[in-house]
Amino acid sequence: MEPYRLMINGGVLSPGELKYICEAAEGLGLDAISFGSRQDIIFPEEIDETKFAQYDKIQFVKPKRDGVENIASSYVSAEILPSTSWLTSDRYLYVLEQFKHNPKLRINVIDPKQRLVPLFTGNVNFIASEHEDYWYLYLRLPGWKKTQMYPALIYSWDMGKVELAIENILIEEPESIEMVFDLVIDAVDTNNRTVDKPLEVPFYPFPYYEGMNRIGQDRYWLGLYWRNNRYDLKFLKAMCDLCSENKIGKITITPWKSFIVKGIPLHSKLNWEKFLGKYGINVRHSMLEMNWHLPVNDKDALSLKKYLVTNFDQNDISTYGLTFGITSYDSDTYNFTSIVIEKNRQPEIKGDFIIRDTYNLLYAKNFDPNSREYIMHVQDVDKVELPALLMELSQLYFEQLGTEREDESTQVTVKETTEDEVHQCSECMTIYNEVYGDITQNISPNTTFESLPDTYECSLCEAPKSSFEKKVLIS
Repeated sequence: MEPYRLMINGGVLSPGELKYICEAAEGLGLDAISFGSRQDIIFPEEIDETKFAQYDKIQFVKPKRDGVENIASSYVSAEILPSTSWLTSDRYLYVLEQFKHNPKLRINVIDPKQRLVPLFTGNVNFIASEHEDYWYLYLRLPGWKKTQMYPALIYSWDMGKVELAIENILIEEPESIEMVFDLVIDAVDTNNRTVDKPLEVPFYPFPYYEGMNRIGQDRYWLGLYWRNNRYDLKFLKAMCDLCSENKIGKITITPWKSFIVKGIPLHSKLNWEKFLGKYGINVRHSMLEMNWHLPVNDKDALSLKKYLVTNFDQNDISTYGLTFGITSYDSDTYNFTSIVIEKNRQPEIKGDFIIRDTYNLLYAKNFDPNSREYIMHVQDVDKVELPALLMELSQLYFEQLGTEREDESTQVTVKETTEDEVHQCSECMTIYNEVYGDITQNISPNTTFESLPDTYECSLCEAPKSSFEKKVLIS
């Protein structure tokens, strides 16, 4: 059964909106709601569709049937995790407002400097650049086997119309990023900027996102995780009322079936702790069990997770910085965890034979899921073999990083230093990198600066070619 989902733009909603959803869920006979990996809300049980008209503020969707997808974003990480300086909470909200249509493609709006929300799980992935209000665009359209980088940076206020243009050209079945670019620039006017350097995604350990945590001197953020992904409606409604009393404007859902409340005032911290105690809410789950991604309503996957976490706990194994996913042979979602446990399809055999489930273990290159490259570790192993093999992979991860345990606020970077010779505009500091050319002026990649025409101008400030100075870019 495919459950009904509620599209939550960017995973962000107000306490009033969440309370309305909870009241609707109660009216439809539910006592709990769940969260999805696309930061949407799930009604996890069968509901009476004849009552939908009573809740006209809600769009009830079955993605596979209705072809509507939720927009995911890393708004949830703003102010509480490492972030790109210009990408504030307010900026996220302005950007998310650009998407006025019901998307048919999965859209990600992501800060590359945080680790809580994966970067490349969408069909259309907008990744913030260092240039204010400009975004890298990485596409993996239906039928594509690899993610490809769009050859220009997208302006914040063009994101909605560029994505809609991409949806509209799918009928052409574009096979390359160059074909997409040509069709999009024919369809819409945009304020693109040239790509002047490759996207850099720093490696951070996966953050601990639960409990009461300080922001600055006088505010806190609260992360809540329930292991069964069934969030009690009475608790949620009371929490929304408490948010409203504290003038907290937004609640944000994570891709890890949890949510975060930011901006709890210092003077209300004790009231919140009493409130959590009144409802018996545990905010001290182990990282061993919080860093897992499971299919929704999959009892077998939940049982396997419990079995593996128990084994980790009994053996006192650390999984700091790692994430785990359980998936099956017929899954149509992209992996976004460090380690993937893939359940194999059972062979079709006639007769009353009982066949044990077998699994494959994969891990991301450098244990960084943002690498988008997975390596097969073992194939066709039994369930009882998984704990030891996962512990082996965990040890391999720490050996690769070194055995130092880093504070979560400390960046862990394993990269080589490279030097690129570029030319920089002395007026606005825009860089011309011959590796990328300048698609905004039809300059193809691998075009040297010396071979540019004398009429070449800076793509941003229109300064003449003579304004560019040779620089060495160290990255």
